[in-house]
Amino acid sequence: MLDVKNHRSLKYILQLKSTTEIENPMRKIIIMLISLLTSAVSAEMSTECRAVTLNCEHLINPIGIDNPAPRFSWQIADKRQHAYQQAYQLVVGKDSSAVAQGKGDMWETPKIAAADNLVTYGGKALQPFTKYYWAVRVWDLNGKACPLSETASFETGMMSKWNWKGCWISDTDDINLKPAPLFRKIFKTAGKVKSARVYIAAAGLYELFINGKRVGDHYLDPMYTRFDRRNLYVTYDITALINNNDKENAVGVLLGNGWYNHQSTAVWKFDKAPWRARPKFCLDLYITYENGTSEIISTDGSWKTSLSSIIFNSIYTAEHHDARLYQKGWNESGFDDSEWKNAEITAAPSLNITAQTLYPICRVETIKPRSMRKLDEQTYIYDLGRNIAGVSQITVAGKRGTTLRLKHGEKLDENGRVDISNIDVHYRPTDDSDPFQTDIYILSGQGKETFYPHFNYKGFRYIEITADSSIDLQKNSLTAYFMHSDVPPRGRIESSSELINKIWRATNSSYLSNLYGYPTDCPQREKNGWTGDAHISIETGLYNFDGLTIYEKWLADHRDEQQPNGILPAIIPTGGWGYHWANGPDWTSTIAIIPWNIYLFYGDAKILADNYLNIKRYVDHISEISPDGLTDWGLGDWIPVKSKTPKEFTSSIYYYVDTRILAEAAKILHKNDDYEKYTALSQKISAAINTKYYNEESGLYGHGYQTELSAALYWGIVPEANKALVSANLAKRVHADNDHIDVGLLGSKTILNALSENGYADLAFTLASQKTFPSWGWMIENGATTLYENWIVNADKDISLNHIMFGEISAWFYKALGGIKPDPNNPGFKQFFLQPNFVKGLSSFKAEFNSPYGKILSDWKRSGKKIQYHVTVPANSTAALRLKAQKIIMNGKKIDINPVSGQKELVKLDLPAGQYKFEIVEY
Repeated sequence: MLDVKNHRSLKYILQLKSTTEIENPMRKIIIMLISLLTSAVSAEMSTECRAVTLNCEHLINPIGIDNPAPRFSWQIADKRQHAYQQAYQLVVGKDSSAVAQGKGDMWETPKIAAADNLVTYGGKALQPFTKYYWAVRVWDLNGKACPLSETASFETGMMSKWNWKGCWISDTDDINLKPAPLFRKIFKTAGKVKSARVYIAAAGLYELFINGKRVGDHYLDPMYTRFDRRNLYVTYDITALINNNDKENAVGVLLGNGWYNHQSTAVWKFDKAPWRARPKFCLDLYITYENGTSEIISTDGSWKTSLSSIIFNSIYTAEHHDARLYQKGWNESGFDDSEWKNAEITAAPSLNITAQTLYPICRVETIKPRSMRKLDEQTYIYDLGRNIAGVSQITVAGKRGTTLRLKHGEKLDENGRVDISNIDVHYRPTDDSDPFQTDIYILSGQGKETFYPHFNYKGFRYIEITADSSIDLQKNSLTAYFMHSDVPPRGRIESSSELINKIWRATNSSYLSNLYGYPTDCPQREKNGWTGDAHISIETGLYNFDGLTIYEKWLADHRDEQQPNGILPAIIPTGGWGYHWANGPDWTSTIAIIPWNIYLFYGDAKILADNYLNIKRYVDHISEISPDGLTDWGLGDWIPVKSKTPKEFTSSIYYYVDTRILAEAAKILHKNDDYEKYTALSQKISAAINTKYYNEESGLYGHGYQTELSAALYWGIVPEANKALVSANLAKRVHADNDHIDVGLLGSKTILNALSENGYADLAFTLASQKTFPSWGWMIENGATTLYENWIVNADKDISLNHIMFGEISAWFYKALGGIKPDPNNPGFKQFFLQPNFVKGLSSFKAEFNSPYGKILSDWKRSGKKIQYHVTVPANSTAALRLKAQKIIMNGKKIDINPVSGQKELVKLDLPAGQYKFEIVEY
């Protein structure tokens, strides 16, 4: 029986209709029948919508996942007004053809009457090393079935540590041996290869080669973890690289130290990490043949090893390479490895080996120098024109043994030479053999040769190349690569102010420069996962980029690092530093704030469930040491302009924030007793803060500093009845500070938001667009292309020129000027708020944000008191629009203004999916 509601069955019917092989009388009857059937199908099948952008585990067609219950998500392509999903059906199976027909042998949900677009797998148990296909059908706003989506796929990996076949191998146990090791293995294929996969885990870093070709476009794999508690493996499809039919194949692996065997020395004592050992790896290569047989090539003691031409490598400082030692063809089958020794089987670094399921680090952008200066026959200065994180690559010819030094820095000294004094202050070298951010390359003398570091990255704008003999370099001899976790863009802003546009671009550049499988503070001086910097900038990351997979990994690092009593270190991961300083709730609230924001932006509660006990353990620890509801544990408002807010005040507020998030998470996860317990605790904390710090008569918190007033407002400490007075006092304080900011890190999160959310958006914009000290604009006016670590651009210390710590401003552009905000009661932008502020300092502003439901647009232009405002609400989503206006025309029709109760100027409109054009007249 043909399913006439299936579009592929319909296609078959139409083909049958056109055939000439049916006898004429019968043909007429069939044609009449088919015409009736196709009319029925047309009436019941909506061709105007379809599920698109299918993701599994928030990635497109991932391979090598370990989650036994992966998450599926999609968007709806439907441009009609009021478009939404009435129902859906999900199918998962091993046969792609069957799934394309709407049939799944692993899971077929019934038609589910729900608007959900994020669904957790609930079918038969998934098997390791297996490719699955899936598709989804949705029913549209009229209840009509839409065509089945295109087929997507996902592939499981090990699924369990017990499925590993290979041994962990290394070349030695000498942690002081500097050259990086090479490994190789030769094998023959037994027939025509249908598919081939490599699963490789490493402690340290690796590069993988098959038959001389580098596998994948990833760099610096695997990501940094607490190596003695969790290690990551990566899966590669290498089918196209394998030689078939009894031909020899070569597997080559180059290992680097990474954070595992840290040989450089600095104040954080990376070299003293408890896990430290010589780099090692484990590899399984699975081959499936066309005849149905299979085999596994694994690491063991038969693998051969030798030292490479990388004579030193440090993720923190730089890499040294002696090209004279390069063994050509080492990763190919014809190479003579008779002088190589056998690998040593060694202990696994941990018993927890899991899939690296996140966006990898890539060379995302190629940058050519803006200029080159030749100082003499041995010295050249390159200027990229912008500050980046990544590596430089040099192509040069010279005599054998010539040594090049490539020194990378963010600024020049008075003589025009690269100056690294602002970024090497925490480096503690034991000798002069490991210069900071300075690659060393020794030429082979064999014509043109190219060098780039394999296991290092740096933060820089300038490169100074010096040689110990004459060399001839041109401007195009050097190329730089901007490297970072290759997270897809989600948002974009554009305004009539070039300063605002530059601040947005600089903030995003700093964010990406500090995303290397975990969020860091700076890409040069530290490369540390500072918790405070990360939670301050979390919304900037989520508005601008699809960072969920990175944060899920980093929260797993939090779980690895948390002590039994709940304490977390200030930097994560860590080799042991950070448990004793800077790790109070104002910094390590990452454990609560980041999961909560992921939930708000994606509507995915898994990260709350995964970290719930850790949040609870952390809050309980603060309660144990702070029974009165106030805590002095923390670092405070780091690097303020002039006014220093009491540490107890800000730390107690973050204690409150963590407790409120814990209570809300308990409610979402149906832990009702915890919800009541921690709701009561949060009320106790806020009451303690208000009792000690709030002056009812004056409406001031503490000394009335910008951070004190704005933090109390933004984080919900101020009672509703007092908000207007406290907000007015904040505005007065800003005016008293000459309409400039006077905040540190914590205040930089709250100052703009507290003003714009409480009726002072124009004043907030004045702060955001200032060009004089102190301000974000002051950095730009002084040539910044990334954000600085200090408001004082020529400070004596704390002056990295590529820091994300003051990066909240980029998120503020979306929230305050575009008005795009998630609704906690309908997370993931199922419903969202639109409350733009048409500030006087701009004539136009546009924000685009690709939410889990599709693109949101908030685009306005001003002409006097008249505003032209364009809005897009994606299918299956709704917006709660709030505007201050005396007249509104929507899509050519005048809107009756029914102001929100008690707020005569504030109008609320509920907007279903669609596109809207507003003509607005302001008060």
